[in-house]
Amino acid sequence: MQPITNIFTLLKVPKTTVIVMHQKPDADAMGSSLGLYHLLQAMDYPVTVISPTNWADWLKWMKGADKVIDYELNTARANEALEKASWIFCLDFNTLMRTRKMAAPIASSPALRILIDHHQQPQEEMFAYGISDTSKSSTSEMIFDFIMASGNGDKIHLAIAECLYAGVMTDTGSFRFSSATASVHRMVAGLKDTGLDHSKIHENLFDNFLENRLRFTGHALLNRLEVFYEYNTALICIPWKDLVKFQIRTGDTEGLVNFPLTIQGIKFAALIIDRDEEIKCSFRSKGGFDVNRFARQYFEGGGHINAAGGRSSETLEQTAQRFRASLKENALQLQ
Repeated sequence: MQPITNIFTLLKVPKTTVIVMHQKPDADAMGSSLGLYHLLQAMDYPVTVISPTNWADWLKWMKGADKVIDYELNTARANEALEKASWIFCLDFNTLMRTRKMAAPIASSPALRILIDHHQQPQEEMFAYGISDTSKSSTSEMIFDFIMASGNGDKIHLAIAECLYAGVMTDTGSFRFSSATASVHRMVAGLKDTGLDHSKIHENLFDNFLENRLRFTGHALLNRLEVFYEYNTALICIPWKDLVKFQIRTGDTEGLVNFPLTIQGIKFAALIIDRDEEIKCSFRSKGGFDVNRFARQYFEGGGHINAAGGRSSETLEQTAQRFRASLKENALQLQ
């Protein structure tokens, strides 16, 4: 994988481009993708954005979200765009498996694949150019850096600013995580100069749910939460029937895994959800407990030191039992 800086001189000539994010995109995946989309449009690129799956309703306010192709719903159209592309930007994921059913079409496309991501252990051999920087708060911050370093800072307009702000703000936990460095705050200051109304974005992201989602959250915390004080750990297990009962949609469980970390002394929190087709896992931690290592070792996943995800092909109860057993094996690190 060649350095991302090697494409800076190539940017001057517009190329047919596709931007791809990971499945079930969050605000950083969608925000970084649409931020880059608006930049390339301003540079007269023919550009298409594809999501491997659907996305949460609370991301649809972003300008350009209505132009994103859902691969599962529009497979033929998306594959046609991939076949015609000269460049494929891969944002906020670093292994093709994170694109679900898109992995094979991306791998077989004649286009050059370009990686911009901040997760650990990238699949470097799959990308012609790229940057993987785990010290960065978000892929949205990296897109901002990409725009500035390539000499296109003058093209940052309000729509780009809104998308990138949404991504960096959510991935830093509203700027409370250690990843919210001085450079992040300088970035935000620059985005504010475009006329960015940050309070409106917070409302769009956090005050934009239905009543059933709030009731589901209360039910999950009251009835599905287990606390293992001897391991400074908490676990929430959500059966499929709960998702059906409360009519939970894509994005409605976002942030639920963080609630147990508000309990005094809890350093490690896990959310295990029966999605019917498979079991999905989310892991969060405080301090030095590496949930990226944990997810890779036990749940076919990965991510960051303090935030990671995984999966299981077992039943919900079997997966929960495996999680409980893993705590004993990691007891020393959880003290």
